[in-house]
Amino acid sequence: MTPRGLGKCPSCQAWDSFVEETEIVTTSPLHRVIGQHTNQPEKISEVSTTDVERLLTDMPEFDRVLGGGIVPGSVILIGGDPGIGKSTLLLQASHALSRKYGDVLYVTGEESINQTKLRSTRLGVTSENLYVLCENNLEQIEKHIDKLQPKSVVIDSIQAVYLSDFQSAPGSITQIRECAAQLLICAKNKNIPIFLVGHVTKEGTLAGPRVLEHIVDTVLYFEGERHHIYRVLRANKNRFGSTNELGIFEMQNSGLVDVKNPSQLFLSEREEEISGSVVVSSMEGTRPLLLEVQALVVQTHYGTPRNTAAGVDRNRVALLIAVLNKRVGLDIGDSDVFVNITGGLRVDEPGIDLGVLMAIISNHRNIPIDSRTVVIGEVGLGGEIRPVPHLEIRIREAAKLGFKRAIFPDYHKKGVDIDETIELIGVKNIYDSLSVLL
Repeated sequence: MTPRGLGKCPSCQAWDSFVEETEIVTTSPLHRVIGQHTNQPEKISEVSTTDVERLLTDMPEFDRVLGGGIVPGSVILIGGDPGIGKSTLLLQASHALSRKYGDVLYVTGEESINQTKLRSTRLGVTSENLYVLCENNLEQIEKHIDKLQPKSVVIDSIQAVYLSDFQSAPGSITQIRECAAQLLICAKNKNIPIFLVGHVTKEGTLAGPRVLEHIVDTVLYFEGERHHIYRVLRANKNRFGSTNELGIFEMQNSGLVDVKNPSQLFLSEREEEISGSVVVSSMEGTRPLLLEVQALVVQTHYGTPRNTAAGVDRNRVALLIAVLNKRVGLDIGDSDVFVNITGGLRVDEPGIDLGVLMAIISNHRNIPIDSRTVVIGEVGLGGEIRPVPHLEIRIREAAKLGFKRAIFPDYHKKGVDIDETIELIGVKNIYDSLSVLL
């Protein structure tokens, strides 16, 4: 212990490891909750449940990621890069909630009220029930919540607010942890949902103590490339729904607009009959997405060849190249390999492995793959094509968009029940895929 914070610990040499603790531990929100805990154990079979009516934002993509709407009393943390659209998203959601359910309080700790008004004018936010408060002191914010009794609260951002019980600056580990705990108590006691905007580090993770993500009920990440107009909302944690759902938005001058048919949108500008281009199907929660994978294989001009990937794991691409070399004898070890998922979307599902692999082979041999063919399957280290979940949903989505042929793992061939007029071809390994596609 030291009387003041140090940048570097003299014992373990770790940076930023000092945490401020107040002498009066009962002032901590977490300690107050523990001290007031008087509930008794109950048999789980005898616990009564009631259906919770979720609040809808009239933004279907946002509601989908939240699990079907906002649960009253929940605390939702939204993180993302600066300027990606977090404030825009929450301002639009607050506008919809205020018009539908009543008063909503939007607390801005990083912008003035006039700056928030300029954004609201651009977005067309004109609700009479939406209140804006420029305040950083959490005690004052709670007083306004008690007075207004809003249906929802937005704190933009958690790094900007502070409790006067602690001497550390806003954004410090202690302030973030204690402010989040205090807001959690407020949300549960008043049964109102509270949105927290969180900053992210250079690595893209939420800034602040890890306990912040454990305190809240839902953690959302707002992603996207600055040079792309599409934004993706993912759930990293959700106590009231699935973490596999994906929300896709298009950034326009008037704000964020839901993308109703993302597969058609991502494939709308696709060039046909070019080598290295393959359409794959990925499952994001309950939604199938058709995406274009592009690959480029060129002779390296450096001493060490490079594998570069955008939208897909680079290590996974390196693994697929190794499988090609060992199982097929395709030696591209002296070439630079570039793989890209068009549209700025990132996909981590192994069901696109076969598409990535065939795109690399197609460009290396300069042989185009039929533009009306969708490729589905995971590639094993032995060169076998392994089964993937929700195959029928993927194929139906492809048939709906006019694709004429689907290449998928032979394992599913007997159990596939598809009424659409699409040719179904099962493959067991990479050799079967090459004979069908090239």
